[in-house]
Amino acid sequence: MAEKIASVAFCSSNRAGARFLLAATLAKTLKPLVDIRKPFIQAYPDTEKGDAYGGRNYDEQYVFQFITKRRLPCSSTTAFLTPAFRTKNIVLDLSQSLRGRPPELYRAILEILDAIQSGRVSAATVLNEMVRLLILERDEREARLKSLKRGLQKEAGDSPLSCEDTVRLIEQHLALKHSSRLPVLVVAAAYRAAAEKLGERVLRLHAHTAADKQTGALGDIEITLLDDNTVVTTYEMKDKPVTTGDIDIAIQKITNDAEIQNYIFVTTAPIDSSVREYANQQYRELGGVEIAILDCIGFLRHYLHLFHRLRTKFLDEYQELVLSQPDSAVNQALKEAFLVLRGAAQAGE
Repeated sequence: MAEKIASVAFCSSNRAGARFLLAATLAKTLKPLVDIRKPFIQAYPDTEKGDAYGGRNYDEQYVFQFITKRRLPCSSTTAFLTPAFRTKNIVLDLSQSLRGRPPELYRAILEILDAIQSGRVSAATVLNEMVRLLILERDEREARLKSLKRGLQKEAGDSPLSCEDTVRLIEQHLALKHSSRLPVLVVAAAYRAAAEKLGERVLRLHAHTAADKQTGALGDIEITLLDDNTVVTTYEMKDKPVTTGDIDIAIQKITNDAEIQNYIFVTTAPIDSSVREYANQQYRELGGVEIAILDCIGFLRHYLHLFHRLRTKFLDEYQELVLSQPDSAVNQALKEAFLVLRGAAQAGE
């Protein structure tokens, strides 16, 4: 049983399982008469009926606050919205085959729930062990990042990286798996580094997984003047080609917001010349609001040469943004990879 609990706590490819198990064992610990295999009642804890309970309520009301305060390595969104647990109305017994990856994770969860319900192990014991293991994982991750950062300081030479070396470093980082959030951080770091010279600042970065309709956002990054909160420039990041449909959606956002002056797509994919021309044609129709499509690396190269003396500050800002992102946006492997790549670049390797 200890091995199964550890497999859930340490599953690096799916952090939702740990959060689910925290919510389920918390509910069972607080209310021993509930069936821990029945977490799908759509009600608040004080209105639960029978032996079922509202697992999502325990997750969102109690577990989220706890893991956030303690910086525990769990999913940043509720586990009950993942495919394995979304809109279910079943008993999570050993006959179930939950959809999700890795399959071993979900099998282990079902076996742990069965062991708790049959009395072979207590919910409190599993809850305590989960918290203990997550603390160990958190501390180990933080220790690795601190060690890599210390190594960076040792590798720093007398002269900073050149603009082209900086571009190459970011290009290598963007080429890694699960890096779709990184272009957002490239643009955000550029503005943060040059805020005083530009007279503009990043107003906010929106959640990586949230749709613009949910957040009310104009784009992934919203830029405002230093002394104002009115959005004047919006950046939308794409890891696929920009289409005329994307342009039409941007036009709708612009017509609903009178203050925006620039709507800029930044993509890591090739840019279709006809789509770029379609964007250019909207300038007069939108009363002087410009829609542009930029290549991410091309944007960065031009920026670094334009603000040549800020290239180290840009890298520092990018590093800070990368390391501060939740694992759901930038996973631990990407964080460690950047520090390793930067160290190698500074060492001239």
